[in-house]
Amino acid sequence: MSSVLFREKAWRFLLELLETERAIILCDSNTKECLEYLYVACPKTKDLPIIEMPAGEQNKTLKTCEMAWYQLTEHSADRNTILLNLGGGVVTDLGGFVASTFMRGIRFVNIPTSLLGMVDAAIGGKTGVDFGGLKNMIGTFSQPEAVLIDSNFLKTLPSRQYRNGLAEVLKHAFISDSSILGMMDANEDELISRSIQVKLEVVVRDEFESGERKKLNFGHTIGHAIESHLLKSEQEVLHGEAIAAGMIMESWLSHKISGLPESELSSICSVIDSVFSRISISETEWTAMKKLLIYDKKNRDGQVQFVLIQRIGDAVIDQPASQELLDGAFKFYINQA
Repeated sequence: MSSVLFREKAWRFLLELLETERAIILCDSNTKECLEYLYVACPKTKDLPIIEMPAGEQNKTLKTCEMAWYQLTEHSADRNTILLNLGGGVVTDLGGFVASTFMRGIRFVNIPTSLLGMVDAAIGGKTGVDFGGLKNMIGTFSQPEAVLIDSNFLKTLPSRQYRNGLAEVLKHAFISDSSILGMMDANEDELISRSIQVKLEVVVRDEFESGERKKLNFGHTIGHAIESHLLKSEQEVLHGEAIAAGMIMESWLSHKISGLPESELSSICSVIDSVFSRISISETEWTAMKKLLIYDKKNRDGQVQFVLIQRIGDAVIDQPASQELLDGAFKFYINQA
């Protein structure tokens, strides 16, 4: 498992790494402004070559990977070159995949600049890109050399992008550690550290998602279907916003299937609604979204499998749900808004 290093330890690690190793930076058009802070935190990065990809989930594709592979070749990258992925979840997901496949695999370091990247995307060794309009369909399990966390990067984030990451923080509270809910207004570094710890504890026990790691997908079965469908529409929905909707619907399913008390269902909805607005979804859109559920990577033998919760902090995996219950979850979501 890769090291997760914070602030001074992170920059000391990178400084020492660059004393002996050659590196190339991958960033996107949004995170280029983070380069200035990176240059101050670790001056040795200032002269490194930069590969810039276009920003946004719509660019998390094999076409962008092809561009990055080509530029790695142009910069004479070899098996000993290290790729520094500086950016949010899209950059670390795609950059990790690019590194894990270039010359059959080169080392990479994730430097997440968004809350979503820090608490989720950059951690755990999942890499990948979207394919055929479906989330993360092509990818690898490949651990970064290290993940470097510095909350100073979050000062560059618009408020909507910051909230985007809170969905994953809330997810960690709902599946494993309800005490996180009491830390939402606490010290930012403490909140990030505890959320990361929840994910690492799960990943260490099940790196390749054969069992317990599936818990980290709470809200994602429906959430990814919402996100994938709306990627093709004019309604812009961020990953965390879609996952927030998915968690509300899957919490309702948890109430019906796994015995989540109604009081805890109400608490979950209240917490999520305090951060996120409900997404406008028509019945026609919902029908299209349901069809995307069959592509979820947790499925088995053609049956859609959900992560549900019995109590806040206690998740269960591999739970099927009928079409009738899925429609009930949708109606609960739109009627409660």
